[in-house]
Amino acid sequence: MNKEKKQQVIALGRLGWSLRRIQRVTGVHRETAAAYLKAAGIAFRPPGSWGRQPAAKPANEVITDPVPEKPATEVSSDLVPAKPANEVITDFGAELAASTTAVPKPQPGRSPSASACAPYRDLIELGLSRGRNAMAIWQDLVDTYGFAASYQSVRRFVLKLRPSVWMEACAVIETAPGEEAQVDYGKGPMAREPLSGKYRRTRLFVMTLGYSRKSVRLLVFRSSSQIWAELHEKAFRRLTGVTRVVVLDNLREGVLTPDIYDPALNPLYRDMLQHYGAVALPCRVADPDRKGKVESGVGHAQKTPLKGLRFESLEEAQTYLDHWEARWADTRIHGTTKRQVAVMFAEERPTLLPLPIEPFRYYQYGERTVHLDGCVEVEAAYYGAPPGWIGRRVQVQWDARQVRLMNPQTGQLLREHLRQARGGHRIQDQDRPKKTPLSTLQLLDRAGKAGPQVGALCREMHHAQGQTAVRRILGVLSLAKKYGPASVDEACTAALEVGVSDYHFVRRYLERNPQLPLGLRQVDPLIRQLTLYRDFIQNKTKESEE
Repeated sequence: MNKEKKQQVIALGRLGWSLRRIQRVTGVHRETAAAYLKAAGIAFRPPGSWGRQPAAKPANEVITDPVPEKPATEVSSDLVPAKPANEVITDFGAELAASTTAVPKPQPGRSPSASACAPYRDLIELGLSRGRNAMAIWQDLVDTYGFAASYQSVRRFVLKLRPSVWMEACAVIETAPGEEAQVDYGKGPMAREPLSGKYRRTRLFVMTLGYSRKSVRLLVFRSSSQIWAELHEKAFRRLTGVTRVVVLDNLREGVLTPDIYDPALNPLYRDMLQHYGAVALPCRVADPDRKGKVESGVGHAQKTPLKGLRFESLEEAQTYLDHWEARWADTRIHGTTKRQVAVMFAEERPTLLPLPIEPFRYYQYGERTVHLDGCVEVEAAYYGAPPGWIGRRVQVQWDARQVRLMNPQTGQLLREHLRQARGGHRIQDQDRPKKTPLSTLQLLDRAGKAGPQVGALCREMHHAQGQTAVRRILGVLSLAKKYGPASVDEACTAALEVGVSDYHFVRRYLERNPQLPLGLRQVDPLIRQLTLYRDFIQNKTKESEE
């Protein structure tokens, strides 16, 4: 540098200017200016110390004679005292006055060297107290207050207010476009539940594509196997396609029995993915790094748009989350790929599998034991199983139209029936026994020992209804334990006289007459028959109305 430029830097340093401001006005790099100021013994603010600059002290002494020239290495030490300058040199006053005219005027309310975030310090501290990160605070400032500075300005300001957090190193898993999606649950924001009127913690479902990092985020109040599968369907429809593999954790909605080599999947979830052409790939137990992309997507939503917020309804929270997804998440430059998420998703979308024409039909499932009559019970209706399954457990799937019985070991379909009303039976013709089973014969023998009329009624029921009467015969025997064999035998006599071989008639008769009068046999048979028949018709009418 020439002599005049050096003197200008030294003079501005005496006035207490920062190195960044000296560099902006003079064009001299701040490290070079710091070297000259240090050699001259002038104190200056190091980089990173921001705030209002102290006012310059008034001059106590004026030197009117020009300073004799000396070598560059000696000029500063002879000219300047050790303490901050209280003198004004008039030889380069013209140059200093000219340079100050080029300095931009500071905005009122903050120093030219202060951060652009200083006027918003209270808002930033409030956001930090709620747990929001620098990105969320910057986005709020831009949306609400028209903040013009960059995200890095807010980030630097936040780092000065709180210490930085050390992050753990992890490997990056690269996948082909349309190959993999990762799903997981996380804690959502507080929202008011319409039934109770109280704020309740929601659950955040996130599906993240492995290639583009495009995410779909959905909020629900509660979870189940069907809700978990429905959230996948909603995510597939929003993405307008399906990936070939879905990586998930070992939560109960998706995995019944975790295992390294052969995990047992939830059948409803497995069939739903099979309907869409996808395959589930559970992670190892306690190994969430395999689905680190969706873990990052969950944390991104929790820390940035949702932290510290409450919503009056679930729909309001979902609308806010969708707006943030389109406005900020999809337009951001991803830290790993260094590309915009929306641009990468546009490349990945054509590689996704097409959606099927019909949605998946959801069903309920469970296990049932095949009873002595060869049937299983599903919602108070009975459905026949193949021969040889009496006393064994079978898997059952049912929906509004069909009931399916399957082998629990192999998953093979055993029988498929149409839904029946409560109390109805559905048995295929090939499953009806040609001869009376030994177990049924033993049951009829037990009924005959309980009473002659009990045995007669049970044989009549079996002759009229076949194998489906086994449950009703067991019901008559249970009444004998409750009311006694004598009372049940009298009730069965009345049923036979009326000509009704029905278990419900015997039960209602005993409920109305828990102890039969001693002179029941002397009552006129015709009157007694008509009375019993009238009661039976009235009960049947009430049942049909219900």
